[in-house]
Amino acid sequence: MINVTTAEVPGKTITAIHGMVTGNTIRTKVLFKDIGAGLKMLVGGEVRSYTKMMIESREQAVARMNEAAADLGADAVVSMRFTTSMIAAGASEILAYGTAVNLE
Repeated sequence: MINVTTAEVPGKTITAIHGMVTGNTIRTKVLFKDIGAGLKMLVGGEVRSYTKMMIESREQAVARMNEAAADLGADAVVSMRFTTSMIAAGASEILAYGTAVNLE
């Protein structure tokens, strides 16, 4: 599956538009990670456990979006974007979305 943030894929022609596809995941913080994050706030620096969690969350959201596109018979997603939102205290959603298309 090709994913691009642009409205077109360079060198390709869009032959069919299937519509918007999405993929999301909701993650919660883990108390153990919160303790480490609290300590990092005192001394500064990257909170690697949260960075890793966000990378995994984005990958999972993209995989789900690609699955939805494949279910429609698409071979690419154009105008792909991410958005995040807080669902509840300590829980966030990551949403990947774009337009499922077929390419020539």
